[in-house]
Amino acid sequence: MNFHTRKWIKPEDLNPNGTLFGGSLLRWVDEEAAIYAIVQLDNQHVVTKRISEVNFVSSAKQGDIIELGITATEFGRASITLRCVVRNKITHKEILRIERMVFANIGPNGKPAAHGKTAITYGYERMNQQQVKVG
Repeated sequence: MNFHTRKWIKPEDLNPNGTLFGGSLLRWVDEEAAIYAIVQLDNQHVVTKRISEVNFVSSAKQGDIIELGITATEFGRASITLRCVVRNKITHKEILRIERMVFANIGPNGKPAAHGKTAITYGYERMNQQQVKVG
């Protein structure tokens, strides 16, 4: 699993208990997962279809740095399924785990559309593909 995004927990991210507010964390996770799906499917038009059980494993406090890890686990005809782990950057203690986040690939008509992807691609692979198309 690759950990792409880091967040610094600030006072505005806290709940009344002085720990990270779950709603803030879920917003960050959904945004990061959507970006991951957009990059993997090469389409800016994706929507969150389903999020499985959200397991809040431990808390984070002000000043902590957390990192969000996302990986694709399945490619459907018009969807991509992701797994997410959030952990403390320094201690690597797990904060949150989501086993299944499903994103639908949306076509020009606003309906789910086949994307033709079958495996994770990485930045260098996408760059090579673009150079082949241009050259």
